[in-house]
Amino acid sequence: MHLKEAKGILNASNGMNISRGCTHGCIYCDSRSKCYQIDHDFEDVMIKSNAPSLLENALKKRRKKCVVGTGAMSDPYIPLPENLTNIHACLEIIDKFDFGVAIQTKSDLILRDLDILISINKKAKCIVQTTLTAFNEDLCRIIEPNVCGTKRRYEMLKVMQNNGIQTIVWLCPFLPFINDTEENLLGLLDYCIDAGVYGIIIWGIGMTLREGSRDYFYQKLDKHFPGLKDVYHRKYGNKYEITSDNNNKLMKLLRETCKKHNIIFGADNLFEYMRTFEGKENMQMELF
Repeated sequence: MHLKEAKGILNASNGMNISRGCTHGCIYCDSRSKCYQIDHDFEDVMIKSNAPSLLENALKKRRKKCVVGTGAMSDPYIPLPENLTNIHACLEIIDKFDFGVAIQTKSDLILRDLDILISINKKAKCIVQTTLTAFNEDLCRIIEPNVCGTKRRYEMLKVMQNNGIQTIVWLCPFLPFINDTEENLLGLLDYCIDAGVYGIIIWGIGMTLREGSRDYFYQKLDKHFPGLKDVYHRKYGNKYEITSDNNNKLMKLLRETCKKHNIIFGADNLFEYMRTFEGKENMQMELF
């Protein structure tokens, strides 16, 4: 871990990352790709030491309130004290100025900030997102080794549900020949249904691989799934988008299940929902 002062904090879509790099060790991680130009070891997380002050200055200047998004590139709950202090402070600032938040994490450490999320949710939109990939806990520990397992994330979603906080699940990626099975999908969907998730984000049954992330993924295939790298080479070459042979069948099952249980399906709709600020007073007036 190392600290660095940043020049800015919010991008054009009101997204922020309070760090760069990660220690979760997910074998499929796209953030390792060279296109993101991380100039240090990925596990040597760079933490933006001045993130809270930058955020406070940015929100003070806003004429219109917005939903602040975080976690798209780097999980805000990487288990480093400096990182946890930063995200806690940033959430307090969002709460102080009555802005909304859409936060994405694979970690149950977010429960440490439940009181602030509840406070934000009383005044504005608060959305918690998590990723679910493997219903089997042993498989989860292989593909996402240094973060809490799928069942614990499901339990975290239930806590959010019980406190009236909307949740969205990123149901991806599906790694061909590893977790792209009907059994796995049904297990994950059962968790989503029981946790009352608002929506599911998915583009298809498959994954993406770029320069940088592909090398790391193949190293892990050699370690945990001997011989599978050669199958990928023959079948996919250096393609960026890799689609499972089970795509059509599983996507049909997914759409039917979401429709049956009134779960919003479709990335575009959910991204628009997360970016649209709604104060609770306005939302209540619309109901009447």
